[in-house]
Amino acid sequence: MLIFNLRPQDQILFPEGDGENQTTILTQRVFKPVTMATQQDISPPVSLDSLQSGFATNVLANKLEVKHLCNMCGLILRRPLQAPCGHRYCSGCLKRMVSSGPQKCDACIKEEIFEEPISILTKDCAFPDNAARREVEALPAVCRNEGCMWKGTIKDYETNHEGKCEFRMIPCPACCETIRFNEREHHSERECPERTLNCKYCKELFYFKNIKAHDEICHKFPMTCEGCAKKKIPREKYVDHIKLCSKCKAPCRFHVVGCNASVENEKVPEHERMCAYEHLNMLLHYIMSIKMNLEDLQPQSLENTSLKIHRLHESVTELELKLGQLNLAPVQGAAAATSSRTLTPLLPVGPLEQQSSMLGELQRKTQELELKIGTLENIICVLNREVERSSTSLEANNRQHRLDQEKIEMLSNKVHQLERAMALKDLSIAETEGRLRELSAATYDGVFIWRISDFSKKRQDAIAGRAPAMFSPAFYTSKYGYKMCMRIYLNGDGTGRGSHLSLFFVVMRGQSDALLKWPFNQKVTLMLLDQNNREHIIDAFRPDVTSSSFQRPVSEMNIASGCPLFCPLLRLDAKNSYIRDDTIFIKAIVDLTSL
Repeated sequence: MLIFNLRPQDQILFPEGDGENQTTILTQRVFKPVTMATQQDISPPVSLDSLQSGFATNVLANKLEVKHLCNMCGLILRRPLQAPCGHRYCSGCLKRMVSSGPQKCDACIKEEIFEEPISILTKDCAFPDNAARREVEALPAVCRNEGCMWKGTIKDYETNHEGKCEFRMIPCPACCETIRFNEREHHSERECPERTLNCKYCKELFYFKNIKAHDEICHKFPMTCEGCAKKKIPREKYVDHIKLCSKCKAPCRFHVVGCNASVENEKVPEHERMCAYEHLNMLLHYIMSIKMNLEDLQPQSLENTSLKIHRLHESVTELELKLGQLNLAPVQGAAAATSSRTLTPLLPVGPLEQQSSMLGELQRKTQELELKIGTLENIICVLNREVERSSTSLEANNRQHRLDQEKIEMLSNKVHQLERAMALKDLSIAETEGRLRELSAATYDGVFIWRISDFSKKRQDAIAGRAPAMFSPAFYTSKYGYKMCMRIYLNGDGTGRGSHLSLFFVVMRGQSDALLKWPFNQKVTLMLLDQNNREHIIDAFRPDVTSSSFQRPVSEMNIASGCPLFCPLLRLDAKNSYIRDDTIFIKAIVDLTSL
């Protein structure tokens, strides 16, 4: 029993318990719990680092009490801590609350008893409330997942059931649909729209939702010839088959001249012989129509065309003349002005010094023009070099781009190869997991109990014809003995269809068959177990050694043999103890005498 002080100024007397009477006076706001229980009464220590909130209130089987609730999350206390003010919090809730710094206690504020610094919550202010923890862990709990019958205490729920319930709802990792945990295998194999399948023709993997699209492109998909009705022709060979098939129909060779007949390949010569006159007539009309079209082109059409070409040529010539005049006009004007400027100084209208100065001016201007021309030529050379350098760089970039494209294509091919290899490995892993499940369920003493859950759903599937029969996992008479299984029809088979549950015994091919005595001649007992252990439904038989069902198997399993009228379905529809929690148990016993 854990006792603590809620106010630093109070004195608390501890009642007599497993230890001695003690009196603890807490001062200076230092709060230390005092334990009065033996070491065996203390719950085993657990990590206080978890940030998980409390337990959901609906797991409690009894009436909920406020003292069992966390003052932050409002749920049932998980690893309770007590603050200096006396209020309790889940360990995870308190850690999250004070992770960003000291906080005020909301419960103290609501109850109007806020007092500093007692009501200030810090990282190290609270201590584990073991008394409250033991009280919470002892509360009766039930699982609220639909279909789950688990009952126990809160401690058992946290340790053994929380997050492990077979009936909890989880999202499917492929399609994100919410499913029960114990139905995930059935969902992923039978119902998930995102599950992958292997094409039974080309063995390639594809998604179930793409099954129709895959059938349209599968190169191994079986086709049926419309001519000879031959079936199971792979699509990749269908075109070659049509070319050679004598019954396939093809358009007549004269369809371009108007024959609309479709003739079987073997009847093409007969058709051409019988319809020779019609074909020649169609060909004559076709040639005449071509001749009329040619006559329309001569000679007026050709004359009109040559006339149009001549006019276009004249128009082009006229435009070239106008363009030449426009280009010459400014050149001639500039030349006249230059000649006038050049000749003017030569006229004897001034002294010799004036003419010398004008000549010097002309020479200076000529030198300036030559300098400018030289500069322009240098600029043009630089620009040419830049253009050459840019073109070289562009070619190099184009070459690198082609190399990059080739690398990308090569890498994409490698990715496709890796994806294909991964798919094959996933398939191999799935097969290995199936073998492991089969080995883990196998027994080696000739006795096997087959648990069939979801009985109602599976029976409806049998009635609808979706899954009329089910096979049990394999079991053995010994490690190197006979390999066997059971086969059940939940809606009956043969004479028991629709009225009885049919149960059969199947001899399977095993790895040690060469060492065993054949035919199989051991007595077999089949039982539908009464889950109250009162009245089992039992049927036993000794094998007919002349039947092929009990000879050494040459295929995976022999023909099933057993009881088509094993149990009336009316007996199962009525109130009974054979079906409980939507589950039945089938037991098989193989007599090991003389083995």
